[in-house]
Amino acid sequence: MKVTGFSFIRNAVQYQYPIKEALLSIAPLCNNMVVAVGNSTDETRNEVIATGIPQLQILDTIWNEDLKEGGRVLADETDKAFQAITADADWCFYIQGDEVLHEDGYQNILKAMQQYQHDDGVDGLLFKYRHFYGSFDYLGSSSRWYRNEIRVIKNNKNIYSYRDAQGFRKGDNQKLRVKAVDATIHHYGWVREPKAMQAKYKNSGRYWVNEAWSQTAAKEYDGAFDYSQVDALERFTGTHPQIMQSRIQNMNWQFTHDLSYNNLKLKDRFKNVLEKLTGKRPFDYKNYQLV
Repeated sequence: MKVTGFSFIRNAVQYQYPIKEALLSIAPLCNNMVVAVGNSTDETRNEVIATGIPQLQILDTIWNEDLKEGGRVLADETDKAFQAITADADWCFYIQGDEVLHEDGYQNILKAMQQYQHDDGVDGLLFKYRHFYGSFDYLGSSSRWYRNEIRVIKNNKNIYSYRDAQGFRKGDNQKLRVKAVDATIHHYGWVREPKAMQAKYKNSGRYWVNEAWSQTAAKEYDGAFDYSQVDALERFTGTHPQIMQSRIQNMNWQFTHDLSYNNLKLKDRFKNVLEKLTGKRPFDYKNYQLV
């Protein structure tokens, strides 16, 4: 069984993406890796090389500036890396630049890949998610944070990255058939030094909204990001991936949140109650078909 990791990244140093940790977190499960490194203005390419991952292939890419709205350019970059994976790979392990796989799921992932390698009824594996916000001590708890997503897929080139690269589809907009795996990915996209977070927020508007929004934001959103403007958080009491320990120890800003000020909407409170009673979260958007 051969597993190829793949990812994309641009300006990771400038915007404080934990790209080294992201790639290294899946490396123990991969035979080789393909990373699309976009036209950056910092040392992103060297950061990727510095992982020291054997059999690492870097694709030097130019982001398509015509794919600005809805984050479509992110899916385009994902597809570039995926299409570069050779035909001898059985599974393809996707990780984004602000995601880190927790090592406590390694054995479960390996077992699932072995079990479903030759099962044509399974297109991929579904992972649990934890979304951190403000610091490494808080998790987003409202319904806007997705609970699960696909990160391992079969090496089927009819599969493609969907919308803003959050998930995948195949063929004529078909959802992938997936098996849930007991493994968790930590999403650190909202954990940065506040000035770096603000810079990243302004820049990302170019790809989710439009260039005009980004130019307006450059004036209106100057300075440091205000992490206090959040609907609901909960305290994280678990463990972070080992590969993240150095970055966590070097955190150079403070963020605290009074949990009593959580402002959950009624529908989110209802969902939370049902989730505690049943173990399932009702009415959540699911970009996959669980089999």
